[in-house]
Amino acid sequence: MTQPVQLISVDVGGTIGEADGPGLTMQLTAASPLPADQTRAVMRGRLHTQPAITDALAAELADALGIKPADFPRDMPAAPLTLYPYALDALRELADVAPVVTLSNVTCVDADTDGLRHRLAPWVTDLFPSCTLGYAKPDPRAFLTVAERHGVAPASMIHIGDDWTCDVLGAGAVPVWISKDRPIPDTPPAVGRSVTRGR
Repeated sequence: MTQPVQLISVDVGGTIGEADGPGLTMQLTAASPLPADQTRAVMRGRLHTQPAITDALAAELADALGIKPADFPRDMPAAPLTLYPYALDALRELADVAPVVTLSNVTCVDADTDGLRHRLAPWVTDLFPSCTLGYAKPDPRAFLTVAERHGVAPASMIHIGDDWTCDVLGAGAVPVWISKDRPIPDTPPAVGRSVTRGR
């Protein structure tokens, strides 16, 4: 990285914490006959970018995922997020380097922005859930929008996450991959590094 680090974005689910139960994405992935990767790709483009789930959206998603509209979960509570033991210490150390924000793919059902903001303060200064941002990783516009809102160049922003496709290959910033002892896939990006850390 040739530019000084001016902003650090951090993924939430799987990177700094884990949901205490199946959220909407997990329930739909389990219900769909499509392969899990294909199901998640459909949801990234159509569900994770929406601020509300309308009847029309639920019907469209049910059709795209190959499930009956009646099987689309409605009025479900958000699954609580448990932070990993290292999360707050890591965020505190990162905040000593540059301002820290979150950038996560999450449905409007599972996003608890106010609660997360309270739990991550003062180390995290802003939260960017995809359902309010309007873009979901790996869409480069997600990273570009966050960088623009903070007045920094994407090249001076580091993004930390655990999903190879969304957080590394799609990163419109310098990626840092939380590998959790997984091997690096066959097509590593030109920029980035892997960090091994247990849960």
